[in-house]
Amino acid sequence: MKTLLPIFVVFIFPLYIIGQNEPDDIDNLLGEQSTIVSSTFKSSRIINGHSIEQPAKGELEFRISHRFGKLNTGSYELWGLDQATIHFSLEYSPADFLTLAIGRSSYRKTFDGHVKAAILKQQQGIPLFLSYLASAEIVTLKNELPDFRFKHKLAYVHQFLLARKFSKQFSVQLSPTLVHKNLVTENDMDNNLLSLGIGARYKLTKRLSVNAETFLTDFGQAPGNVKYYSPIAFGIDLETGGHVFQIMVTNSLPMREVGLISETTGDFFNGDIHLGFNISRTFNLHK
Repeated sequence: MKTLLPIFVVFIFPLYIIGQNEPDDIDNLLGEQSTIVSSTFKSSRIINGHSIEQPAKGELEFRISHRFGKLNTGSYELWGLDQATIHFSLEYSPADFLTLAIGRSSYRKTFDGHVKAAILKQQQGIPLFLSYLASAEIVTLKNELPDFRFKHKLAYVHQFLLARKFSKQFSVQLSPTLVHKNLVTENDMDNNLLSLGIGARYKLTKRLSVNAETFLTDFGQAPGNVKYYSPIAFGIDLETGGHVFQIMVTNSLPMREVGLISETTGDFFNGDIHLGFNISRTFNLHK
């Protein structure tokens, strides 16, 4: 954690200075005919983790996320391209402030679902966005442990998303997170894990932006021979009409909060880097 924080400060602070070149005038941040700041992030994900963005009322978002193997596996594995982990989801908003979602990941054969609710939206008199995310995951990978029960397959996440758009180009989000796992792999591991997500976006053109993200987590003493790392990710967002295409490099293979925060085993600074992408398509069910 002490290593990661300075790195992200160095990355984010210059973007903050650039973003401040335009006066922080709320009128400059509002969309046309809107009293609420728009496009804080381009997608409902910053990179791996959630952003405060949600589909509009009546919209259904279909999302596919893909992570290849490690770049440092070399030419035999085509630098990770021979391997693949995938997650897909359906996310629907019955109201402007509420999103309901279900998904499936090939990582540990996991099913997941989440609820995201907007509490505050940045506008005149309200300086930031605030959303609440609650998610649950079910691991269906076969397990031969004695006395293994259904409840041991479950894990939960509670997360607050606090974001601010400082200018038309620059946005930052903090995501204090609690991960609870009903089953841990070692006796000395805690079932609860606290983490702080930090993410930022800088818009380069109308359709292109660069993003950075991490989750700062204190894992304590590494259990057994397993060492966990905080996930790090850098990426770009490219909007192409109804699609948002995200390309990233990250040390995390899992793409959902439980695995992302508590089960990242790759060392980003040792070359354990995965190339990946997210692609989303939005459908308006009310038209």
